[in-house]
Amino acid sequence: MPRTSAFPPAARPHPWLRICAELGVAGALMVFMDSQGFQAAAVPVPTRAVKLLAGALVLALLLVRRRYPVSALLGAAALLGVLPAAGLPLALIAFATARRVPDPRRRIVALLAAYGLAVLTSALCARPLGAGSWQYGLALGALLAGVTVILPGLVGAAAGQQDRLVTALAERTAAAEEAQRLADSESRIHERSRIAAEMHDLVGHRLSLISLHAGGLELALAKQAPELREEAVLVRTATRDAMRELRDVLGVLGPLGRDTGTTALTDATGTRPDIEALVAESRSGGIPVTLTWSGPDLDEVEGQSVRRAVHRVVRESLTNVHRYAPGAPVTVTVDHTGDQVRTVVRNGPPPASAPATGLGTGRGLTGLRERVGLTGGGFTAGPTADGGFEVTATIPTGPHDGPPSPAPARRPEAATSAEEFAQSEGWSGILQRRLGGAITALVALGGLSVMMAFAVGLVSQARPGPEIPPLHEVTVGMHRKDVLRTLSLDSPAVRAAAEGHEPPRPQGVTDCVFPYTNEMSDTGELEVTRYCFAGDTLAAVDRFGVPLAP
Repeated sequence: MPRTSAFPPAARPHPWLRICAELGVAGALMVFMDSQGFQAAAVPVPTRAVKLLAGALVLALLLVRRRYPVSALLGAAALLGVLPAAGLPLALIAFATARRVPDPRRRIVALLAAYGLAVLTSALCARPLGAGSWQYGLALGALLAGVTVILPGLVGAAAGQQDRLVTALAERTAAAEEAQRLADSESRIHERSRIAAEMHDLVGHRLSLISLHAGGLELALAKQAPELREEAVLVRTATRDAMRELRDVLGVLGPLGRDTGTTALTDATGTRPDIEALVAESRSGGIPVTLTWSGPDLDEVEGQSVRRAVHRVVRESLTNVHRYAPGAPVTVTVDHTGDQVRTVVRNGPPPASAPATGLGTGRGLTGLRERVGLTGGGFTAGPTADGGFEVTATIPTGPHDGPPSPAPARRPEAATSAEEFAQSEGWSGILQRRLGGAITALVALGGLSVMMAFAVGLVSQARPGPEIPPLHEVTVGMHRKDVLRTLSLDSPAVRAAAEGHEPPRPQGVTDCVFPYTNEMSDTGELEVTRYCFAGDTLAAVDRFGVPLAP
């Protein structure tokens, strides 16, 4: 998994400096550990060359641990049997490998394989390198591999899991910030749509009325004052151009049909007085409108979405009558039954003499259908059999599960990447973090050194000495040292018991040893064996009986 450097681009150390530092520290660690007895005390000259070659290979594997982590770990583990002092560099490689391998199975297999390889090579190389028997090498490799492979591997696995967790959290944070940015963009689009809907519903309605009055004025002036007819034509033309420009602006702002929000409402919107005002306004424009209201008023209905929808249905329908069927009779029916409001706007065929303005945007009915759908109601619109047009909206007054309007999103702050954070952190923060990491690494290496020393000391204490010859193989002429290794300690009690009963000592004997014994002969005497030395050479071995006092 790629990782971001803690240094800014301009402050990162040169790769060669890092390589030299790693080689110097690892080499010094191996020399120090080897000088403290991590190799056999008496090493022949050819073995020293082998040690130097093994150390060079370990340093090379340490350098490539980032690119080839598993291969570097297995190679360094194989060299542990040849050079036990390479334990600390091996620990660094094991830590880096476990930290960089994300797959748990592959990581466990790599660590176990490295452990087994280190134990095997330690057992095989112990006798050829003069360290001891293969059993000694097996025990030493098992302890050293546990300290330098398994333990750093577990710590590296935990560190790698933390790195991946931090990376995942950073990605989720970036995704959340991107979602907030998109929500903010959606909020702006929603606001544009709200403005477009308000302009369409308010300004479009007014322009339609102006165009209608201008058309009627044009017809009247054509008969009564022809010289003023051009002024009426100019008004109607300007109204048509304004409507076209409004349509262009609406196309820039965004789609209609979105909820305009509560800011566009008043407490009286959609109530009976509000609908009566819309009807009266259309009547003043020359449209015969009849209003029929049944049921209670809508001022007691909770929420404003129902009243808003009723208001928009009536207003948009009347606006369309002004545009496409001026002069046609219109009936507006509002039926409030308690659980729903059914609004019907029906107009008959327009008179043949009344010219249609045709200044609609083509979005009104689509916006009404979406608006009523937001309330959970139904909407139908279409021509009637007599040549008129009918709009019907059934709006529930209770709670519904319609799609919620998008809430305005807080504008997120600019996301700061790890690279930008490192650049803004400055040298002070970088040095503090690097110093803390260096101190932690030194403490960890010191702890590993103590554990390795303890492991080597523990195995060395249990290391068997040279094979001890049996007692019957002790013969005259052996060296004192070899004889004493086969005997128990000199016993003053046996020496005192033998005094006066021992046979004469041969000439040239300098001293004798009486090992402890409790063997009895068939005659009831204590069997004593005397070893006499002439200097450091065994001169005589005598066995005799010592009677016990009654």
